[in-house]
Amino acid sequence: MDVNRNQWFLAGLVLVMLGLQFRVVDSFVLNEPCAKFIAKRFNKQQQVANASPFPMLLGNTAAPMMVAKRPVRPPKWLGWLLLSIGGVLVLHSLAMPRPAS
Repeated sequence: MDVNRNQWFLAGLVLVMLGLQFRVVDSFVLNEPCAKFIAKRFNKQQQVANASPFPMLLGNTAAPMMVAKRPVRPPKWLGWLLLSIGGVLVLHSLAMPRPAS
Protein backbone atom coordinates (compact mmCIF):
# COMPACT_ATOMS: atom_id res chain seq x y z
CA MET A 1 0.00 0.00 0.00
CA ASP A 2 1.45 3.32 -1.04
CA VAL A 3 1.22 6.40 1.12
CA ASN A 4 -0.41 9.16 -0.89
CA ARG A 5 -0.20 12.93 -0.68
CA ASN A 6 -3.10 13.36 1.72
CA GLN A 7 -1.67 10.88 4.22
CA TRP A 8 1.75 12.61 4.21
CA PHE A 9 -0.01 15.94 4.73
CA LEU A 10 -2.06 14.60 7.65
CA ALA A 11 1.00 13.05 9.31
CA GLY A 12 2.85 16.36 8.92
CA LEU A 13 -0.01 18.36 10.42
CA VAL A 14 -0.28 16.01 13.39
CA LEU A 15 3.46 16.32 14.07
CA VAL A 16 3.31 20.12 13.72
CA MET A 17 0.42 20.28 16.21
CA LEU A 18 2.25 18.00 18.66
CA GLY A 19 5.37 20.12 18.28
CA LEU A 20 3.40 23.28 19.05
CA GLN A 21 1.89 21.57 22.08
CA PHE A 22 5.31 20.58 23.42
CA ARG A 23 6.66 24.10 22.82
CA VAL A 24 3.81 25.80 24.70
CA VAL A 25 3.42 23.45 27.70
CA ASP A 26 6.20 23.14 30.28
CA SER A 27 5.02 19.97 32.02
CA PHE A 28 2.23 17.40 32.06
CA VAL A 29 0.76 15.84 35.19
CA LEU A 30 -0.05 12.15 34.85
CA ASN A 31 -3.41 10.98 36.14
CA GLU A 32 -3.56 8.01 38.53
CA PRO A 33 -4.27 5.23 35.97
CA CYS A 34 -1.38 6.40 33.81
CA ALA A 35 0.94 6.79 36.79
CA LYS A 36 0.01 3.26 37.96
CA PHE A 37 0.74 1.90 34.49
CA ILE A 38 4.14 3.60 34.38
CA ALA A 39 5.00 2.47 37.93
CA LYS A 40 3.94 -1.10 37.17
CA ARG A 41 5.87 -1.31 33.90
CA PHE A 42 9.09 0.30 35.10
CA ASN A 43 9.00 -1.00 38.72
CA LYS A 44 9.23 2.42 40.32
CA GLN A 45 8.83 1.22 43.89
CA GLN A 46 9.56 4.62 45.40
CA GLN A 47 6.35 6.00 43.81
CA VAL A 48 4.04 3.17 44.87
CA ALA A 49 2.52 3.37 48.33
CA ASN A 50 -0.44 1.61 49.93
CA ALA A 51 -3.71 3.46 50.37
CA SER A 52 -3.64 2.80 54.13
CA PRO A 53 -1.43 0.83 56.50
CA PHE A 54 -4.29 -1.35 57.76
CA PRO A 55 -4.39 -3.88 54.88
CA MET A 56 -0.69 -4.59 55.40
CA LEU A 57 -1.21 -5.07 59.13
CA LEU A 58 -4.03 -7.51 58.43
CA GLY A 59 -1.93 -9.45 55.93
CA ASN A 60 -3.89 -8.37 52.85
CA THR A 61 -1.21 -7.68 50.25
CA ALA A 62 -3.73 -7.32 47.43
CA ALA A 63 -4.72 -3.86 48.62
CA PRO A 64 -5.29 -1.20 45.97
CA MET A 65 -2.17 0.81 45.28
CA MET A 66 -2.07 4.59 45.07
CA VAL A 67 0.52 6.33 42.98
CA ALA A 68 1.48 9.93 43.42
CA LYS A 69 0.63 12.18 40.51
CA ARG A 70 3.90 13.46 39.20
CA PRO A 71 4.74 15.94 36.48
CA VAL A 72 6.49 14.91 33.30
CA ARG A 73 8.74 17.57 31.81
CA PRO A 74 9.59 16.86 28.17
CA PRO A 75 12.92 18.22 26.91
CA LYS A 76 12.87 21.57 25.10
CA TRP A 77 14.30 20.09 21.90
CA LEU A 78 11.37 17.67 21.48
CA GLY A 79 8.99 20.45 20.39
CA TRP A 80 11.47 21.76 17.82
CA LEU A 81 12.11 18.24 16.53
CA LEU A 82 8.41 17.53 15.99
CA LEU A 83 7.86 20.94 14.38
CA SER A 84 10.71 20.47 11.93
CA ILE A 85 9.80 16.90 10.94
CA GLY A 86 6.15 17.89 10.56
CA GLY A 87 7.10 20.87 8.41
CA VAL A 88 9.23 18.69 6.14
CA LEU A 89 6.38 16.19 5.75
CA VAL A 90 3.89 18.96 4.89
CA LEU A 91 6.26 20.43 2.31
CA HIS A 92 6.96 16.97 0.90
CA SER A 93 3.23 16.33 0.52
CA LEU A 94 2.77 19.60 -1.34
CA ALA A 95 5.54 18.63 -3.78
CA MET A 96 3.93 15.26 -4.60
CA PRO A 97 1.50 14.86 -7.49
CA ARG A 98 -2.20 14.94 -6.69
CA PRO A 99 -3.90 11.57 -6.19
CA ALA A 100 -5.87 10.26 -9.15
CA SER A 101 -9.60 10.60 -8.74
